[in-house]
Amino acid sequence: MPPQNIVILGTGGTIAGRAASASDNIGYTAAQVGVEELLAAIPALAQAGTVLTEQVAQLDSKDMTFAVWARLAARVSHYLAQPDIQGIVITHGTDTLEETAFFLQALLAPAKPVVLTCAMRPATALVPDGPQNLLDAVAVARHVGAQGVVAVCAGVIHGAADVQKVHTYRLDPFSSGDAGPTGYVEEGKLRLVRNWPQSQSDRAPAAKIIASLAGPGAVPRVEIIMNHAGAGGAIVQALRAQGIQGLVVAGTGNGSLHKELEAALLAAQAAGVKVIRASRCFSGRVLSTPADTIPDSQGLSAVKARISLILQLLA
Repeated sequence: MPPQNIVILGTGGTIAGRAASASDNIGYTAAQVGVEELLAAIPALAQAGTVLTEQVAQLDSKDMTFAVWARLAARVSHYLAQPDIQGIVITHGTDTLEETAFFLQALLAPAKPVVLTCAMRPATALVPDGPQNLLDAVAVARHVGAQGVVAVCAGVIHGAADVQKVHTYRLDPFSSGDAGPTGYVEEGKLRLVRNWPQSQSDRAPAAKIIASLAGPGAVPRVEIIMNHAGAGGAIVQALRAQGIQGLVVAGTGNGSLHKELEAALLAAQAAGVKVIRASRCFSGRVLSTPADTIPDSQGLSAVKARISLILQLLA
């Protein structure tokens, strides 16, 4: 059996950030430290077996694009196909980590572990959290039987379909809501409480979508709007005028919609725009009734429903 290696792909984020002062945890510039430099600061990783690195991107994750996702998915797909690669770790910013994780799981559903990790403090902080998160992520990637795309932060393992950033500042900013975490990393060992994300062996559709994403103007335009008191249909009408292909609406409560907004969405749907109804609530999911005229998001948050709809339109 060939030696089992881990690949760490860098994309930037706070984990690679720098600030002028070690006491400054928020006034930093993200995506300044390369992935090799990050690893050099963690001697314990040298004891974790062979680790390969590649800098796929270097950006603040608030600026994540489909072009970067296409490049990242292509590299992840490449390494997944290598028999000597046991798992992949991706360093990422926290702001859009949940979207990247869901995109990769929905597209690739890998039989090997793909682990996204991050930090809430920059690499220059007096007590940075990135090194421990990276160590934990490698431990997950090396775990026998691990599969699918997960996120690891503050010792907690979250599945890609459930993870959401729910806090602006604390070191443990993620939650898996009602579903709960997949497990925990405790002193380098895993304690699992749920199954790993499901995998699939056929990556042919993924390869086709990755190739199409690399082309100019290839991504269908799908936007997110929110229901709120006094919500009207003007935004929907403006987006239709721009040739929108899909809309995800974050409804109130159980996906409820203001009557004016709902009328505009139904008109868009009748005109061929794909419309999906999610909820702006953090926990729970939209429960549809036979009388509902706009399909629900199947439990996905608005941002993940958007990604799912884009992949559907591409396919």
